[in-house]
Amino acid sequence: MRFTKRFSGLAVLITFLAVGVLTFRSEAANLMLDSRELFQQIQLFADSVTLVSADYVEPIKAKDLVYGAIKGMMETLDGYSQFLDPDSFKDIQEETKGEFGGVGIEVGVRDGMLTVIAPLDDTPADKAGILPGDIIVKIEGEVTQGIILDDAVKKLRGTPGDIVNITVMREGTDEILEFALTRAVIKLKSIKDSKILDSDIGYIKVLEFQERTSKDLDREIKKLRDAGAKQLILDLRNNPGGLLEAAVRTSDLFFDKGQMIVYTEGREPSTKLEFAAKKRSEFNDLDLVVLVNQGSASAAEIFAGAIKETKRGRVIGETTFGKGSVQTVFPLRDNSALRITTAAYFTPSGKSLMNKGVDPDICVEKKSQEKVREKEKDGKPEKSDSWKNDVFILTAVQVLRGEHVSRKEQN
Repeated sequence: MRFTKRFSGLAVLITFLAVGVLTFRSEAANLMLDSRELFQQIQLFADSVTLVSADYVEPIKAKDLVYGAIKGMMETLDGYSQFLDPDSFKDIQEETKGEFGGVGIEVGVRDGMLTVIAPLDDTPADKAGILPGDIIVKIEGEVTQGIILDDAVKKLRGTPGDIVNITVMREGTDEILEFALTRAVIKLKSIKDSKILDSDIGYIKVLEFQERTSKDLDREIKKLRDAGAKQLILDLRNNPGGLLEAAVRTSDLFFDKGQMIVYTEGREPSTKLEFAAKKRSEFNDLDLVVLVNQGSASAAEIFAGAIKETKRGRVIGETTFGKGSVQTVFPLRDNSALRITTAAYFTPSGKSLMNKGVDPDICVEKKSQEKVREKEKDGKPEKSDSWKNDVFILTAVQVLRGEHVSRKEQN
């Protein structure tokens, strides 16, 4: 009992400070917790902090204890909420500028497993053959089961030129794969490819929904239309999402004013927001197909879901990832931050995208594309018109040709 006096004083101080902060936050966020239960739980936390700081075998910084507690708290929520220490918070701010050092994998935690949402296009992960849905079971020999998302990202990122070794379990097989990935400078582009595929069919590959995506896409579509395009394929495969506002502004290019695109809803009334088209579409004359796969997530799912439900176009490919949630970043006083899932996305008809994704109008089986990849290894597919070796694009072209003929017959 040598520390009883010190323990009581520190516990009371921490308790009153914590209650003061949380009371303010509870009023702002309308938390529905019984005040007595909240006080008891904060006392439990204060007792634990005091005991560890007093009796742990080695001296430990209060900051380390608090950071550890916050990380643990965030880990109990979902695979996307996380605590960002000052360095990690700085990293994500730099990422929004479009460049960082890493291997090019968008990851999340699903059922406690570190899961690949999508490999970013033309990055070390993409070139090595990492696929959406792959489970990363080890990084540098360390098991990732139960890993905190922020810690996983730190392990994957680093100095360009350095090697990071990962072990992957592939979905649907018992195969364990080893990859030695050389980190590179990852430059996040909005659009990779824009071209006329065949006759009057245009094709654009959208890599991510960034602040500039709608303007970039508007410019590229006009170029294709000037070149004779009357039909359009938008490729959102392995597009991990991005900004909600960017997805809405991009959707606005294809919908008329007032058309519902998406709405968000959480616990707070302030999180219920509806997003509708603000102006008349300039591209109503273009038949549209959107390509998706398991690596299409978040903002990409918003766009695909709106296109499908309003029948503005056809969605072709695989069921999307199912990351239909909004994360809000709250900076803290020491330059750390909390990234918290504050709302879920809903399609115009009210379908939640969380853990469900968007089902395509027309499915493309993985096996079909895998057969083409085998032919590519053997050097058998056509070198010219390489899109003809892509089952997804080939299916889209066939659908558009059929719809174009149908429209002519109706006229």
